[in-house]
This record gives sequence, C-alpha cells and structure tokens, in this order.
Amino acid sequence: MSSTKIIDVLLVEDDPGDVLMTREAFEDNKVANRLAVVSDGVSALAYLRKEGEYADVPTPDLILLDLNLPRMDGREVLQALKQDEHLRSIPVVVLTTSESEEDVLRSYSLHANAYVTKPVDFERFIDVVRQIDEFFVSVVRLPTR
Repeated sequence: MSSTKIIDVLLVEDDPGDVLMTREAFEDNKVANRLAVVSDGVSALAYLRKEGEYADVPTPDLILLDLNLPRMDGREVLQALKQDEHLRSIPVVVLTTSESEEDVLRSYSLHANAYVTKPVDFERFIDVVRQIDEFFVSVVRLPTR
C-alpha cells in the first residue's frame, strides 16, 4: 500500500553529522516528509510552543529526539512536552547513541513512543530512519493536527 501522506518531522539533534545523515536518509528513501531541525532542548521547546522565531512553524507530527543535548537535555524536553496538554499527543522517538538501560527505562517512563539506539554504520542508520518513517507514515495512525 503506497501512502502519499506527508508529515512534519522535528529532529532535535546537536550533532551536525547525525543531522546530515538523517537528511540523507530522508533523501535516499525519497521521503517527502518535511524535516525541521533544532540543535538543543531549549530551542526544541520554543519550536513546539511556537515562540519567537518559531511562531509560524507547523506543529510536528513526529519528533526524533536525541537525549544528549546542550542547554536542556532530551530527557527534560521529553518530560516537559509530555506534561503539556497541547504537545503530549505528538509521538516521540528517542534516537540516541545511549545504550544505557537507565536511559531506556527513563525514556519510556516519560512516555516516549519508541527508543532507538543510533547505529554508527551509515547504511544501517539510513535503514533505521527509513523504518521509523515507514512505521509512522504507513503503519500507524497519527493524531490530526
């Protein structure tokens, strides 16, 4: 079943290499979804709350969230957005290098929708991003924004 649904994805990632690989994964897989990027937790919350320079951005349908971020880490971002009645329904995939069981448990206790450890291999990274995209675009039903 082919889906022409286009979703808005917010990538919260401070590593320029990982941002580039995610963009390339979207392009390699002909992903038509719109990808916005912010590089720290404070900017992520400003984006989600449409504050300042982010006043006119679309509300994302999906958030890809790194845990290890400057200014406010991903755990704090996850906690803040899941406590916000206007943001809590946005699915969040934690996409991080951490393999810590504590990070996995804490992310799920903060209501992350999935926890994915970033592969270091480029081809595997592309495959993981493609699978996340296919799942959230073709398999699950996202809330209407």
